[in-house]
Amino acid sequence: MKPKLRVCILGATGAVGQRFIELLEHHPWFEVTAVAASERSAGRAYRDAVNWLGHHPIPPAVADLTVGTCVPPADSVPSDRTAHSRPFDLVFSGLDASVAGEVEAAFAAAGYPVISNAKNHRMHPDVPLLIPEVNPEHLALIEQQRWGPTDTPGSDSGSGPKGFIVTNPNCATVGLVMALKPLHDAFGVESVLVTTMQAISGAGYPGVPALDILGNIIPHIGGEEDKLETEPLKILGDLSDPQSITPAKFAVSASANRVPVVDGHLESVSVRLTGSPSPGAVAEALRNWTAPDVVRGLPSSPEKALEVFDDPSFPQPARHVGLGNGMTVSVGKIRACPVLGIKFNVLSHNTIRGAAGGAVLNAELLVEEKTVSATV
Repeated sequence: MKPKLRVCILGATGAVGQRFIELLEHHPWFEVTAVAASERSAGRAYRDAVNWLGHHPIPPAVADLTVGTCVPPADSVPSDRTAHSRPFDLVFSGLDASVAGEVEAAFAAAGYPVISNAKNHRMHPDVPLLIPEVNPEHLALIEQQRWGPTDTPGSDSGSGPKGFIVTNPNCATVGLVMALKPLHDAFGVESVLVTTMQAISGAGYPGVPALDILGNIIPHIGGEEDKLETEPLKILGDLSDPQSITPAKFAVSASANRVPVVDGHLESVSVRLTGSPSPGAVAEALRNWTAPDVVRGLPSSPEKALEVFDDPSFPQPARHVGLGNGMTVSVGKIRACPVLGIKFNVLSHNTIRGAAGGAVLNAELLVEEKTVSATV
């Protein structure tokens, strides 16, 4: 067996950081060897610093780790800038966007591969916004990244281990794009209208106050609609050359709502497709679509990336959010739309497929493509 890659989790005490720890506990390729969080948590044992939200106890190997600060170790890149003595091989970031940008850039500049769940670098032209089943070829953008003292792509960081940043999309974007990808390939997407019903776990912990959400729907999630309207165009864009992506040319109109559901973002989608295919043709395209060969067989890749239901009352968060260990996206109620032509519902697990699980799958693809490997 090959040695596991050593992983550092940034923002390890937060909701996404905890989900990373849960998903990586028995991972065949990765092991958590370092955790980092805010200054108030640093220096404490992880078990004492975290308000653990998981359904199972903290993995013992992680519970005893001392929480570090979100700063690259001083010996990460020695004077000769070799990879030797680096304390870990890969960084997962579950940091809040308020701090993620500079911290992630610092780790990339220190020579680390950074897999980010934050929004800060998603739309930078040199940074892949990745869903492995949808746009694995976008990993070629990594070659354009040059993280240096200015903490921006394009600067020369010299020789030695190459650091880079790969991002996964907004949690609601993932389900939408997974459903649109087969349709864009088969017919061509011309316009999209999406209304989301997003779970409270998407707001992190402690999240939305109980008196605001119980028996209620909040018809606003700051910044969410902009992400839904822009991120799909980059993800479904064409890598015209190794240096740039030509965004997809269809328009997306989004409305985002917070609903009293614990896990699972349900989306109501209407779409105009080239050629006005029938609901039956759309369902067939979704059912027949499979992930690229490079993705199938990765440890976190579900047996079915898309589950298509005939029952018009499916999918439902309480019944279907855990399909494929939370990595399967479900589509149902495919029917004619009198305005745009086709409409359907999409369900995805927001903290697994839409956050930590998606980031882990991204890292697995990097390993499979030999972009990331263990160091000594």
